[in-house]
Amino acid sequence: MAQYYGEVLIVHVACAIATPILFSLRVLRTLRGRNPAEGWLRVTPHVVDSVLLLAGIALAFIVRQYPFVNGWLTAKLVALIAYVVVGNFAVRRCRTPRGKLIAWAVGLALVLYIYAVAITKSPLPMPVSL
Repeated sequence: MAQYYGEVLIVHVACAIATPILFSLRVLRTLRGRNPAEGWLRVTPHVVDSVLLLAGIALAFIVRQYPFVNGWLTAKLVALIAYVVVGNFAVRRCRTPRGKLIAWAVGLALVLYIYAVAITKSPLPMPVSL
């Protein structure tokens, strides 16, 4: 399976780029008063997110690093769960445009955090000075 590391990584990164774009499109549709899950946006984001998750699991097995064993993967998993919850609020649960925008911004901030953790392999990817 290790021989497919490069290909799996490319799929994972491509999906990681597509996910916040699709999320933003769905939020934009809700802000315009339209159904966020209509047409190709009904299935595509879920397919992309599923492929992203499966590729992430495959990469974890390939590099032999696992959530709850390696801190950076645990941080990514916790941030991913938070992103799903916040995304649900942005697309479905928030009733006001302001609430949707705040949830959308928090969701994108979580995505940036996940990117930073993935690049640095550290749960605290930013330098912290007190």
